[in-house]
Amino acid sequence: MTEIAPIVGETSIDTLDDLKRHRPNEIAFLLAKLTLEHYFRDGDDNDKPWLFPQLLAITKSWLAECVTLKDHTFPQLLLLIPFAHDAADRIYKAIVASTAGMPALKPILRPYDTLGSTRYVDFDTTRPVFTTRADKCHISHVVADTDSWEQKLAQTLEDMGEVVRYVKNHNLGFTIPYTLNGEEKNYIPDFIACLDDGHGEGNLLNLLIEVTGEKKKDKAAKVATARTLWVPAVHNHGGYGRWDFIEVADPWNAENLIRRFIQDEK
Repeated sequence: MTEIAPIVGETSIDTLDDLKRHRPNEIAFLLAKLTLEHYFRDGDDNDKPWLFPQLLAITKSWLAECVTLKDHTFPQLLLLIPFAHDAADRIYKAIVASTAGMPALKPILRPYDTLGSTRYVDFDTTRPVFTTRADKCHISHVVADTDSWEQKLAQTLEDMGEVVRYVKNHNLGFTIPYTLNGEEKNYIPDFIACLDDGHGEGNLLNLLIEVTGEKKKDKAAKVATARTLWVPAVHNHGGYGRWDFIEVADPWNAENLIRRFIQDEK
C-alpha cells in the first residue's frame, strides 16, 4: 500500500487505489474552482461565480487536449495539492494565451510606488561586481550572482549600439508576482534594457532579460508569468511604453540572440 499526500480540501491520507476511485468530473470541478478562486476576482477580492460554467468547459478541454499521462500515472493525481495548483496556473496561462491581442488582461498597480527609478539606488555588497559605463547605466556597478555570466551580459549590453541604457535589477524593487503550487512568490528579472529597435529614442523597447542557467520548475513558472501574463498586461494598460521578455541561456552569444529576437518581433 502506497501512502500519498492529501487531496485539495481533505486532510486524510489516501492510497493510490483510493485516489483512482475519484471520478473524472471531480478533477475538472476542482481545477475550475481553483482557477476561479485564484485568478478571477473583482476589485473587492470576491469570486465571480458566474464564470464557473465557462471555466469548467475550458478545464475539461484542457484535460482532454493538454494533459499527457506518462508511465504509471493517471488523471486523478491532479487532485493532489501541488499538482492541482500547478494545473490551475497552467489553465489560466492557456486562457490568457488564447486571448492574445484582446485587451482583457490588465495589471494590478502598486498604490504608492507605481513607477520605479534608479535615482536613489544605494547599497553595499560582497558579491562580484562589474563596473559600468556612466553613459549606459545609472548605477555604478552590476552585482553578479555568478562568476562571469552577469558580467559578460553587462559587457555585451554596453557594446551594443541598440542599447540606450540598461540596469541590473538588483535592489531596484522591480518584481513580478507569480504563483508556484498555489504559493505566491515574487520574480526578479536579471536585467532591464532600453533598446532602440527601429522606433527611435522616443519609443524605446523595455526588454526584460533573464540569464537562464539550469532548467527548474521554479524558473519555468517565472518565465511563463513574465512572458504570457505580465508583458501583455502592461501593454494593455497602455501607459508604460513597450515591453518584452527574453531568456539568454548563453551570455557569450547574447548579442546575436537579442538582435535575432528584435528582428523576429518586427
